[in-house]
Amino acid sequence: MIDFNKLKDEQIKLAKKVVLKDSFEKIELIGGVDCAYNHEDVIAAIVVCDYKAMQTQEKVFAVVKAKVPYLQGFLAYREGPSISEAYANLQNKPDVMLFDGNGILHPRRLGIASHIGVLLDISSIGIAKHLLIGEVKDNVVYVDKEARAKSIATRENSKPVYISPGHKINLKTSVEIVKNCIRFPHKLPEPLHLAHRYANEIREKIAKGELKVEFKH
Repeated sequence: MIDFNKLKDEQIKLAKKVVLKDSFEKIELIGGVDCAYNHEDVIAAIVVCDYKAMQTQEKVFAVVKAKVPYLQGFLAYREGPSISEAYANLQNKPDVMLFDGNGILHPRRLGIASHIGVLLDISSIGIAKHLLIGEVKDNVVYVDKEARAKSIATRENSKPVYISPGHKINLKTSVEIVKNCIRFPHKLPEPLHLAHRYANEIREKIAKGELKVEFKH
């Protein structure tokens, strides 16, 4: 059995390590990471793009068996091992990583972007499609009177996404970066859109038997 109270305590401790200041001078490479599932296998796909042109520079994936069931607020424990393994395989480490999930917009200020950002010591941003917590006022998401995220519409007639800083970056810069990565007609920033597509491609290949995966023991 997973002791989620123990994990909560761990999240609270890790959240104290989150830095909300920009830790880079310029961005040349930006990465997007997303996960797909094949039964209990978690497929993490990372696509690294050139920040100016948004052209793909590298893509990697890793498949790890999930050891933790899905529970809202604990996504990093389920997807983190495969993301960390994929990240270790990168030849070109991005200056900033975009995550499909939250940064500090989280009950314990440690969504997946913050959690993995701290563990890997990288600048990270969370982009969520649904509002987990907080109240939106003038496109700013407040939790206990603290501005933790911004709601932006990236495409006409579509629901907004919620951008929150993960680690080693502030909210203003997070929003600017995500806006710079939007490419019509995609709702998500381009590196995240490409990672989502790549994760699904890998899942289909595994399901069809076109790709064999060996698990580390």
